[in-house]
Amino acid sequence: MHGEINVELWMVIPFAIMLLTIAIAPLVAEHIWEKNRNKLIFTVVISVVTVALLSSFGLGGAIVHNILYDYIPFVMLLLALFVVTGGIRISGDIAATPIVNTFILGAGFVMASVMGTTGAAMLLIRPLLQINQQRTHKVHTVLFFIALVANCGGLLTPLGDPPLFLLYLRGASFAWFSSMFPQWLTVGALLLGLYMVIDRYYYAKEPAEAKLRDKTEQEPLRVQGMRNILYLGMVIAAVLFLNKNYIPAMENMHSPIYFLREIALAAIILLSWFTTHRQIRTDNHFTWEPISEVAILFVGIFITMTPAMLYLRANAELLGLSEPWQFFYSTGALSSFLDNAPTAVAFYEVAMGLPTAEGVDLVAGIPAILLQAISLGAVFFGAMTYIGNGPNFMVKAIAEQEGIKMPSFFGYIFKFTLIVLLPVYIIVQLVFLPF
Repeated sequence: MHGEINVELWMVIPFAIMLLTIAIAPLVAEHIWEKNRNKLIFTVVISVVTVALLSSFGLGGAIVHNILYDYIPFVMLLLALFVVTGGIRISGDIAATPIVNTFILGAGFVMASVMGTTGAAMLLIRPLLQINQQRTHKVHTVLFFIALVANCGGLLTPLGDPPLFLLYLRGASFAWFSSMFPQWLTVGALLLGLYMVIDRYYYAKEPAEAKLRDKTEQEPLRVQGMRNILYLGMVIAAVLFLNKNYIPAMENMHSPIYFLREIALAAIILLSWFTTHRQIRTDNHFTWEPISEVAILFVGIFITMTPAMLYLRANAELLGLSEPWQFFYSTGALSSFLDNAPTAVAFYEVAMGLPTAEGVDLVAGIPAILLQAISLGAVFFGAMTYIGNGPNFMVKAIAEQEGIKMPSFFGYIFKFTLIVLLPVYIIVQLVFLPF
């Protein structure tokens, strides 16, 4: 589609500015950057400049394509899961012991493949913070929550994470993703085991008064907004069945029903919003700020990243990628800083351009082991930064609303990514995708 466009490396400068601003602005201009209005102003300016600049080089159509067919479905799915899960309230307060916290993270890890990483994260982050409100050490809990629930747990189905859904639409069967169960189980066991050890350490450091309050200030757990569980099932059904695999006419991008899934999601959003008691959302501290932040920042990311993705595709043969472990780390590295969904598609296209030996097991037109490496890299490495996956920003924003001081962009990388996540991912690569 874009093969005749000459993409120069300098065209990625707006994208670099976008990423550097997201990383540095909270450190040097925290009070200015924390307002979504200021994020919107910055995003509009850099997007308009980027569109004007790149349109003069013939990339305008690629940007429009990215927005219409990647960004809009991406945001609509996140918005639907955000609104529906925001109408489900799990209330109560039990003792926030290491065992309890580990159980909640483990439950979210399992749920992520069923209702998506966004759905599971939005459903559980508020009750987890409520349970831990008396504890003084809880940043580590949110960090492991981002890794386990908002990312790694979604590996087993195309509903779990957007990159898997895009690969599903390109021909991988729904059941094929469950073949990555051993990798899913390994990462889950390692991260949950590490969390248990770390949380026991911090729990031992809790002041006696905090522990006493945690044990005495308890309320029974209860669930409100049960109708939204039905709506959640409707979201899952829309994602599962409203696509070209079941409705061939949706394959045509110019078809009037191409956006049928997004229309259905919009209807579910309205249904959830108008049939859920307002008090439930009030008690959930539901606001539009987290999803607004994601929508604002990611429209800038999707626009400015267009030349970066096209450059990658145009220079696929020069990348020297052929081995599964290379696809794992390459997809992972870019998924850490680009949105992991289009990154997975880009490396899928790279794999499509490679010669294939006879007798190799193909899935969606590429060797199954390469598709597996791409899937693992996109899903796991989405947890490496706040911008690697949409739910990361939302979890961070909700935690900060509750008064938890989260690490900065670079703080997250140096305090968590490099010392916890990367060693775990290296173990997975050495076991399942050896050199």
